[in-house]
Amino acid sequence: MSGRGLPVAIVRACLRDGQGGSPTAVLDEAPLSDDEHRRVPVLMGTSHAVFVSAHDGRPSAPAVSLRFFTAEGELPACGHGTVAALAFLAGRAGGEEYRATLHTAGRVFPGWSVRKETHVNAAFDAGPVDLREPTATECGLVLPALGVTSETLAPGTRVASVGRSRLLVPVATRAALAALSPDFARLRAACDRLGFLGCYVYSVPTPTGRVAARMFAPSIGVAEDIANANSTACLAAHLAGQGVTEIAVGMGDSLGSPSTINATAQPSPSGPLVHLGGAAEVMCSVRLP
Repeated sequence: MSGRGLPVAIVRACLRDGQGGSPTAVLDEAPLSDDEHRRVPVLMGTSHAVFVSAHDGRPSAPAVSLRFFTAEGELPACGHGTVAALAFLAGRAGGEEYRATLHTAGRVFPGWSVRKETHVNAAFDAGPVDLREPTATECGLVLPALGVTSETLAPGTRVASVGRSRLLVPVATRAALAALSPDFARLRAACDRLGFLGCYVYSVPTPTGRVAARMFAPSIGVAEDIANANSTACLAAHLAGQGVTEIAVGMGDSLGSPSTINATAQPSPSGPLVHLGGAAEVMCSVRLP
């Protein structure tokens, strides 16, 4: 690999009470091929890698490009990767607060962070969310592969997108969510056929907006994601239509790495305005092997 020796920061994104989180590789963009970009998360043992490229050095609100890769290829967006990148950039900039204008594939949006004693609280504008009813074919292919039955399914399944489509699947109880054991080969075939990023299964929210969720995305090389912030943005936009404006989503418990993603949704003329946030910590800096 031409990038041998590149420094890589490992950031735990979307911590829960200072623990767990999704380990994410963050590094400066380098002249790598797409194949070499895809190899970085594999070599680092992370689900995702984020490549950062600063457009200018303005201290007040620098412009920064972000690219996201899994072992399967490039993604147009990655919510927990954006949280990780903001923590990485804030650590490099120093100071208590950090703001940047972030550029990803097809979108420009603000991101910001505040330094705490042991971590950084990062947040960003999630952008517009598209929601629609799923077709009978979509449900017929995906739900059996997930292991969701008519007894466990709750009302409100939706196809949602913030760059790529995914299926939001509500289940009636946290126990039903924890018990899921998808057929990953079947699920990948269904998602590939339908063009879905994956499936975000979640428990019915409590009156205080607490939700548990699991994200299955074998089509992008991630059987189950520790934290999936963009799908949480989709859920926040969906629940905003039911009068729920703030949620805290717990993920990663089934993988032994608990994470929490916070989202708020406020009405606007073009649809709900969703802000996503999470705590993150830069754990260490290593070199590509």
